[in-house]
Amino acid sequence: MSEWHGKTPEEQLKIIKKGVLDIISEQELLDKLKEERPLIVKAGFDPTAPDLHLGHTVLLQKLRTFQQLGHTVYFIIGDFTAMIGDPSGRDKTRPPLTKEQVLQNAKTYKEQVFKVLDPEKTVVVFNSEWLGEMTAQDLIKLTAKYTVARMLERDDFKKRFKENKPIAIHEFIYPLLQAYDSVAIKADVELGGSDQRFNLLIGRDIQKEYGIEKPQVAILLPLLVGTDGVRKMSKSYGNYIGITEPPEDMFGKIMSIPDELMWDYWELLTDLTVEEIQKIKEDVENGILHPMEVKKQLAMYIVTRFHDEESAIRAKEHFERVHSKRELPEEIPEPEVIIATESRKIPLYELIHSIGFAPSKSEARRLIKGGAVKIDGNKITDPYAEVDLSSEFILQVGKRKFARIKPENIKLQT
Repeated sequence: MSEWHGKTPEEQLKIIKKGVLDIISEQELLDKLKEERPLIVKAGFDPTAPDLHLGHTVLLQKLRTFQQLGHTVYFIIGDFTAMIGDPSGRDKTRPPLTKEQVLQNAKTYKEQVFKVLDPEKTVVVFNSEWLGEMTAQDLIKLTAKYTVARMLERDDFKKRFKENKPIAIHEFIYPLLQAYDSVAIKADVELGGSDQRFNLLIGRDIQKEYGIEKPQVAILLPLLVGTDGVRKMSKSYGNYIGITEPPEDMFGKIMSIPDELMWDYWELLTDLTVEEIQKIKEDVENGILHPMEVKKQLAMYIVTRFHDEESAIRAKEHFERVHSKRELPEEIPEPEVIIATESRKIPLYELIHSIGFAPSKSEARRLIKGGAVKIDGNKITDPYAEVDLSSEFILQVGKRKFARIKPENIKLQT
């Protein structure tokens, strides 16, 4: 890990600003940096799902930058707040999780974040440590420090209120509890995605209410666009790259992003400086480097971080063998196929669904119509085409899914 200790406050500010949407306020951050002490830098993650994806690591990358500058990171696992559910960006109330779900998810979070963060410079805390100790009286005191009118200024609440959609009282309490986290750890800086602006600003207000004269600086980061090049990275959109995915899958997904999008990935997910990224971009524009090679460098960088260099090299070779050279992968799964009748023929869409290459039969038909399905290298576009299972063939769905269909693996449904 490269270290940037010894940088002047102005130099630190320049490094911190890379890829940032907004700093509230920049002057306050510079003033804090001039105090020449390790700042307490906070980011909270509610463990609402067991696995992190690259979109989550945008915040982790910026936390890592602060660590490289000598500051202390507080990684707050919102085990208490996750049982309420963050209403940010929601058009309806988020279903709360059970304590068991939260703790299981939190365990995997702790294992995953240190693929980016330096464990020796990270303080991992659960916000139940202080929120779980609150009395009813403490909670009433906290809620008295903010008004309903201010809450309704928030876009998602305003929209739901206008459309007569329910807003539960506990959803108003959520941003106040997140703000109290900043009081509890005396945060100097809090990081969040662009959808967290309201929550981070409440943190500043609540810190002042509790007597903290120099409240936290809010740093807002962009939401990483997913592999579709359109929407923010999200499991619900199916455009995510999970940080625990196998190296070959991770490499392949990174290679699938649009060329223009890769510059955001270089900026938001790597340690390269703005100048270093600009130099690579100029080399592409001047024809010195090909975009495909630069994207491979990006994929190598990210796979090495979340796995290791050897895995990244193998993933690159696998990608080039399968995609660039149009060769088959070395290992092709040979799934068992269950059929309902003794006939050895089956509609192609049913075969794709039965071996798990599509979540539904309708999705399988869509993939075939879209030209994403090949048998022995030949594209099939008729979703109702029947395939003969009495002889061996290679089924390919999309760029990365291969299966060797063998007669001996055909089983009759009992």
